Amino acid sequence: MNKQKTNRTLKLIAFLLMTSAMTKAQNLDTDFLPKLMATKPEEFKDILDNADKYRVQILYTQIDRDKKNRPTFKSYGFRINNSEYFYPASTVKFPASVMALEKINQLNIKGLTKETPMFTGAEYERHTPVTKDSTAENGLPSVAHYIKKILMVSDNDAFNRLYEFLGQEAFNETLHQKGYEHSRIYHRLQVGMNREQNRRTNPIQFKEGDKVLYEQPMVISEKNYASPTPILIGKGYMKGDSLVKEPYAFTDKNFFPLLEQQGILKSVLFPEAVPSKQRFQLTDSDYQFLYKYMSQMPTESTYPKYEAPDFYPTYCKFLMYGSHKDDVVNPNIRIFNKVGDAYGFLLDNAYIVDFSTGVEFMLTTVLLCNNDEVFNDDHYDYETVGFPFMKNLGQLIYNYESTRSRKYKADLSKFKMNYDK
Repeated sequence: MNKQKTNRTLKLIAFLLMTSAMTKAQNLDTDFLPKLMATKPEEFKDILDNADKYRVQILYTQIDRDKKNRPTFKSYGFRINNSEYFYPASTVKFPASVMALEKINQLNIKGLTKETPMFTGAEYERHTPVTKDSTAENGLPSVAHYIKKILMVSDNDAFNRLYEFLGQEAFNETLHQKGYEHSRIYHRLQVGMNREQNRRTNPIQFKEGDKVLYEQPMVISEKNYASPTPILIGKGYMKGDSLVKEPYAFTDKNFFPLLEQQGILKSVLFPEAVPSKQRFQLTDSDYQFLYKYMSQMPTESTYPKYEAPDFYPTYCKFLMYGSHKDDVVNPNIRIFNKVGDAYGFLLDNAYIVDFSTGVEFMLTTVLLCNNDEVFNDDHYDYETVGFPFMKNLGQLIYNYESTRSRKYKADLSKFKMNYDK
C-alpha cells in the first residue's frame, strides 16, 4: 500500500471514529455499507478510498413487516454527520411540498383546497408575481400543480412559490418543532436573492372565481437562519469571468442533513411509524397525491406535459438509473423520491419498491462531484463520478435486498398508483 493511499485510509478511519458516537446514538450500523461496497471494487473503490474528498454520505434503511404488515426499520450509515456541510439543492422542495399541503389543512377555510387557484403578488425588490400557469389544465397556478412540477421534474419556480406561501420563518420553525432541528431552508432557488429579499415573501391570494377565500400579506421573517459559523469549501470559485482563489462560502446557503431528509420521507410514507410530533397534518387524499407524483415518471403526465428529448422515463431517478436516458425501466419497480444537484453536490432521497417481489427500502445519499474544487464554473463531475455512483449504489442495495430473507412479504398495495391522469 503506497503512502498516499495509507493516508487516505487513515483519514477515513479517523472520520468514522469521530462520528461513531453520533451514529450509534441514531442506532446506525456503520460497518455494513463499506463492506458491501467493497464487494464491488470496480464500482466503489475510488469512492471508498476518497470518501472525504467526495463528502459522501449514505443512509440505507431496511424495512421488515410483521404478519399484520406493520413495518419495522433498521438503518445503516456511511459517514453520516449532521455537522459536515453539503448543499441540499432541490431536496428542500420535498418538505416545502408536504408543508404547503399541511398549511392548507390548518387554514381550514371552506372551499380552500390544494387545487384552489393561487395568485402571487409582488411588494418588494426582485419579487415577481404569478397570475397564470400555461402548463395547468385550467391555465391557473395552484399548490397542487406546483407540487406536481416539483416532484416530477424538480421545477425551481414552483418551489419558490411554495416557499413564499409558507414564509421563511414558519417554514423553518415548523421543521424545528417537528424535530428536524439541523435544517436551515431560508432562500429561494436559482434567482440569487439576498438575505433581505429572502426574508420577505410575496403577498398571496387564493380565489375561486372573483371570490377571495384567503389572503396573505407580505410576511417578513424576524429571525436569521444563516449558519452561525462560516462554511468555506474548495480552493476557488468563479465570479463573473474571473477565478477567485479562495474557498467558496456556503454560510448563507440552505442545509438539510441526510438524517432529516430520510426522516421526513419516512414520516410521509409511514406516518404511523414515527412519533406524533414528527407527523404532518395531511389527509388520506394528500398522502395519495404525494405518493403518485413522487413516483410518476414525467412521460406519464398530461398536465404538465413533459416530452422527449428533454424528459424521459428515468428523469430525476438517480438511484437505480443515474442519468441514463435509454435505460429500460423495470415495470414492477417504482421510486418515490426527490433528487437534487447543484454546486457539484448530487443527492437522492428515495423509497424504492418492487411490487412483484415485495422488496422495499429507503436509500438517501449525497456526494460532491467537483474534482478541481472550483465552484460556480459549471464544470462538475456528475457524469463521470456522480451518476455512475448513484446508479451503482441503488442497484447494489436493490440486488442485496432481493436476496435478503423476510419472514413476511410486504403488502405494498397502498403505494400502487393510477398514473393515467
